[in-house]
Amino acid sequence: MTITQNYLERLELNQLTELAKFVVEENFNHHCENVSAKEIISDTQEVYDEELNYFKDSEIFVAKDFSGNIQGSIRVIKWDYKTKLPLQKIFNIDPLSYNYSQKASPVWHIGRFATKKDVKDKTLFRKLMVCAIAPICEQKDGVVFAECDSKLLRIMNLLGIKAEVIGASINYLGSETIPIAMNYAGLEEFYYNNKSLVTSQSINKMSNQTFQNKQYEYHVC
Repeated sequence: MTITQNYLERLELNQLTELAKFVVEENFNHHCENVSAKEIISDTQEVYDEELNYFKDSEIFVAKDFSGNIQGSIRVIKWDYKTKLPLQKIFNIDPLSYNYSQKASPVWHIGRFATKKDVKDKTLFRKLMVCAIAPICEQKDGVVFAECDSKLLRIMNLLGIKAEVIGASINYLGSETIPIAMNYAGLEEFYYNNKSLVTSQSINKMSNQTFQNKQYEYHVC
C-alpha cells in the first residue's frame, strides 16, 4: 500500500541545501531529459546562495511524506526594497515600475514552487499556494511578483488565480518562465475557496499556532 498523505512544515535555515537540491532536480525532472551532474551541482549552489540571501525576509513551506522526503515547496519574500529580487536579476524588471507597486504598500515575491513529478496529492499545489499568498490576502494590500513556468501559469488560471504577464518569457532552470504580477483582487477567489485545505493541525509541530515571520503575521484557518 502506498501512503500518499503529506504534512506541511516551515523550512529552517539548516534545510536550505535540501530545498535547493529538490527545486533544481524536480525542475529538470519535469522539463529536461539530459542534464549533466555538473549542471545540477552548479544550479543547486546558485539556488542555495540566493535563498540564503533572502532567508531573513522569507518563509519557506514544504510538504513532506512520512519518511521526511520533500514532495513540494514554495517560498514567499516580503521585499525590503533593497535586496535584488529574482524579477530584477532574471528579467531586469523594476518592481516599483509596476502599476500596483507603491512604497507605502508591501511588495512580495513568490518562488521556488516545485513538486515531485509523481506526486499523488492532487491538492498539494493549492495547499502550498495558500501558505504563500496568505499574508497578501489577509492584508488585502500590496502586489506579489513571481517567475512562473508556462504550464503552471495555465493551471493557476484554471484554478481562479488572476495573474498579469509583465514581460517576455525566458528559459530558466529548464523551462519556459514568465514574469507575472498579482494583487489581492486576483488572488481572493482562490484563497477563500481553498484556505480550508490548510489548518493549524496540518502544520508539523505547529498546532494552534499563528503563522509568523520576522516582519509580518498572518493566519491560515
